[in-house]
Amino acid sequence: MNSENTDKIKRVSVLHTNDMHGSYMPFQTTLDNATAQTGDSIDNLMRFEKEAKIGGIARIATVVNSIRKEKGNDHVILFDGGDTFSDDQLGNLTKGEAMVRMMNELNYALMVLGNHDFDYSLERTRELDQIANFPMRAANITDQKTGNPIFKDPYLVLERGDLKIGVLPIGYRNTPLTGNSKNIEGLQFIKGIEAVQKYLPELKDKTDIIILLSHEGMAVDKIIAEKINGIDLIIGAHSHDVIEPPIKINHTYVVQALSDAAVLGETELLITNKKLSGINTKYHYLWHDTYTADEELEKLVKELRKPYISQLEEKITKTDTVIGRQYKSESPFDKVVTTLMRNNFKTDVAFLPGVGYGISLNENITSEDIYKLLPHPAKVVTLEMTGEQIRKTLEQTATNLKPENKMDIVGGLIQSSGIHYHLDLSKPIGKRVSDVKIKNSAIVDNEVYKVATHSGMLNGIHNYVEFAKGTNIKKTDIVLTEFILDTFRKMAKLDFPENMGEVRVNK
Repeated sequence: MNSENTDKIKRVSVLHTNDMHGSYMPFQTTLDNATAQTGDSIDNLMRFEKEAKIGGIARIATVVNSIRKEKGNDHVILFDGGDTFSDDQLGNLTKGEAMVRMMNELNYALMVLGNHDFDYSLERTRELDQIANFPMRAANITDQKTGNPIFKDPYLVLERGDLKIGVLPIGYRNTPLTGNSKNIEGLQFIKGIEAVQKYLPELKDKTDIIILLSHEGMAVDKIIAEKINGIDLIIGAHSHDVIEPPIKINHTYVVQALSDAAVLGETELLITNKKLSGINTKYHYLWHDTYTADEELEKLVKELRKPYISQLEEKITKTDTVIGRQYKSESPFDKVVTTLMRNNFKTDVAFLPGVGYGISLNENITSEDIYKLLPHPAKVVTLEMTGEQIRKTLEQTATNLKPENKMDIVGGLIQSSGIHYHLDLSKPIGKRVSDVKIKNSAIVDNEVYKVATHSGMLNGIHNYVEFAKGTNIKKTDIVLTEFILDTFRKMAKLDFPENMGEVRVNK
């Protein structure tokens, strides 16, 4: 608590969610298996303290309503950090509308557009912006023809009594490398730091307090705080971090509230003479033994699910273990999928991108569980690659994880089956990959290997350009998600992958 005379301090509580990825439903936490909700961050590893039910938008509503009642609506602001309404089966079935309708009930002040908020096309994002009773914005995402920020305003000015709070939203600079390029045709993505440099002088003239609502990730948020003066608070997203205690760099605080609707962040601004004099932070972990669900929101959730309930709750198979997703190391679920791809399509090796959303599979597995892990309509592709091309692909994943310039961070560890290698991120770029083996033999640069992957990789997501240079490329009409669903349906039980440990990562 700030030590100044509390009579002179004005308080505004900024509530924030980020990276919900369409996760309006609760999920079961795990302890020993990092999931997309906790990640396996190189810089900021976090694990849940217990195995229990957590999260869901109905419990976010409970806490938001409680704080508003306690502190008054004029002293509370709610923001969302983006990657909000896709990556979920109900999201796909309603093209994002279900999540937006739920969020409308919470009275968000602003949502920044994350890279996955264009998954249903730019046209659909525009439609969702009209459905929402809150603005979706990003100052660094511009129309190529006009040069103006998407959806008009580059920033928002909120008035609380005689206090003016400026909020500058910035999206993810590398969005074109994370999804279908057709979905963002006509848009230009500039670095968030450049948008800050452009609009910050205007905001300083118009406002007392400046908040950056950022989908650039914790590493880049820290760079912005180091290089630019005048930002009071950065509310982060994209990297799925819990930043507790808050980071303070120069005079800028940096916070972020995990992902998947598991946590509601609360950052109380302490304002003296219209200047930020300190903050208090609290992270509301939405454990079900702590918070009850808001009845109105829970009713709405049931109404939105009802037309699709048989699809969502279809029982696919079961498991007696925990099969989760890792992001920056070998991922059990993705090992299962790539192994099935390799075996079914009779290839030497299979690759998928490393992604940071999803859940852990445990006990009964439903259709919507699989869609949380494989939400996109990517199609299976087979091709041939030389050993040299595969080696370059592995070097690219090392660069993605630890580039010379942190602005170039994109994606997680490439996920694979059928290939053994050692990745040492402490070594210089270009010398990080060693001991590469396929079929228990050292990889040969000029030898040709059969590869299975999907259409996103073929199109170069996460800077994986070598796939498009392959030969004998065969694009199937098989949607990967449907292939996995059909395969799992034939299994009485899904086992933990026996071939974990093919990849060793030294961070």
